[in-house]
Amino acid sequence: MPGKGSWKMAAGVAAISLLAAGCTGDSDDDQALPNSISIGIVEPDSLIPANTTESNGSQVLASLFYPLVRFDDKSQPYPVAAESITRDKANKVWTIKLRPGFTFSNGEPVTADNYLNAWNYGAYKPNGQLASYFFSRIDGYAEMQSVDPDGEGPQEAPAPRAGKLRGLKKVNDLSFTVTLSSGFTGWQSVLASDAFYPLPKAAFGPDGALAPGFGDAPIGNGPFKMRGAWERGKQIQVEKVPGFKGTAPKVDGITWKIYKGLNAQYEDLKAGDLDVETRLPLDKLDTAADELGDRVQQSPSSAFAFVGFPAYQKDFQKKEVRRAISMAVNRQEMTDTIFKGAETPATSFVSPVVAGYRENSCGEYCEYNPTKARELYTQAGGPPSITIAYNVDGGHQAWVDVMCAQITASLGVECKGVTEPTFAGLLGKVRKQEDVGLIRLAWTMDYPLMENFLAQLYTTDGSSNYYGWSNTAFDSLVREGAEAPTAAAAQQKWQQAEDILADEMPVLPLRFGQNVFAHSTRVSNVTMDLFQKVDIYQIALVG
Repeated sequence: MPGKGSWKMAAGVAAISLLAAGCTGDSDDDQALPNSISIGIVEPDSLIPANTTESNGSQVLASLFYPLVRFDDKSQPYPVAAESITRDKANKVWTIKLRPGFTFSNGEPVTADNYLNAWNYGAYKPNGQLASYFFSRIDGYAEMQSVDPDGEGPQEAPAPRAGKLRGLKKVNDLSFTVTLSSGFTGWQSVLASDAFYPLPKAAFGPDGALAPGFGDAPIGNGPFKMRGAWERGKQIQVEKVPGFKGTAPKVDGITWKIYKGLNAQYEDLKAGDLDVETRLPLDKLDTAADELGDRVQQSPSSAFAFVGFPAYQKDFQKKEVRRAISMAVNRQEMTDTIFKGAETPATSFVSPVVAGYRENSCGEYCEYNPTKARELYTQAGGPPSITIAYNVDGGHQAWVDVMCAQITASLGVECKGVTEPTFAGLLGKVRKQEDVGLIRLAWTMDYPLMENFLAQLYTTDGSSNYYGWSNTAFDSLVREGAEAPTAAAAQQKWQQAEDILADEMPVLPLRFGQNVFAHSTRVSNVTMDLFQKVDIYQIALVG
């Protein structure tokens, strides 16, 4: 998923790291609930599940909605809102049975229709939902995205050929089937994503569109409900739902305090005006332990930082040039100097937290070798200067400066960072195929499979393949892995696909991230997961 303050870059926008910078807005609590806590976030882009593709909105939604599945300590999915999820032998037809007795926070019972209506809404192209790609495997998605030139819609925007997913069928009020266009052994893992939350009848108006104001005060099936509406630039407050049928949180309310920057959060945390900061500022990593003691914590994350080589620029079309630039970068020095151990050098194209990961799968082209790098670069006729484009609101200048200094020292060419005010502006230039040089990017997984990295970031039609690399053999292997009968067979195909990446080097892997967070003296049991979310079920007040 991309988004402000997150490492998430999701398809269509699917989650990019935009570490926020700046100062806070008004973050004072208004009438905070007793037995409640506060967690710092950056302004979400959306609170509609099918339109949420960044980590801040996703974190808030996790308090308002209850997913069909979650993951255990080994990243294996298990049913939560679902009672059971079964499949046919071809991994193509999946049957989902819901747990009985669940309601939305407005009292509506949760039924199969709530899932079918929400998914059809999310998949329908005219609704413009950013997470629509999550439904792409369901039979009939193509018809909901493509348009019929002879259709009845307005000439400038004809209606898609279908208004509902053919692969969704209601069995009864608590059961429905999902037929995929082709088998996918990992489909149960995908169902943990935000896009698959249900929506109540109250979410829709008579015309099938979202009811006015629903996005400001969404009604979910989760352990908390909105307390008032989203106060943009300030806060989002939620309170516990009485009689919730699922796992009960240990606190009665959460104030999601909205900030414009990490340093403002940190100062509030030190002052006792914030209970959890989910990402510490880089310039505080040296001193945080002295100031906060053991309230500074670290845990694994799926964050992956990299730069892409724009395939449309002649300077980077030779793989030898891409290899040379990668070998010119000292990843270990960069992580030690700038990130103080909060991140580790990346020498693979998928995160260490997913099954099938292989250490150093990138091989020699991710090893620092300035002598060989310069020789290869000269032979390949690399450009006389290199730029690295990054969003100025993301706090990236320090590491970009270090990377450029390394490239200059290794290759003997000029290198400089080029800023864009926002990441959206940078992507706009890339879509127009403007000369931007290397592109700063990042990714946090949507679900713990190699495929979530490979398909979204590197396939020809990958939703977050912003650099435009294309390789038919790679695309075929990713697809064959998805259609493989077992997880082991899938991983074998995906590893073969990753071997092509190691040869072609369409991107330059840089770092694997960690959750580096801190909390106040008021709370305990503070943990963060692989998706960079606070566990809202375990956090508790002290005493």
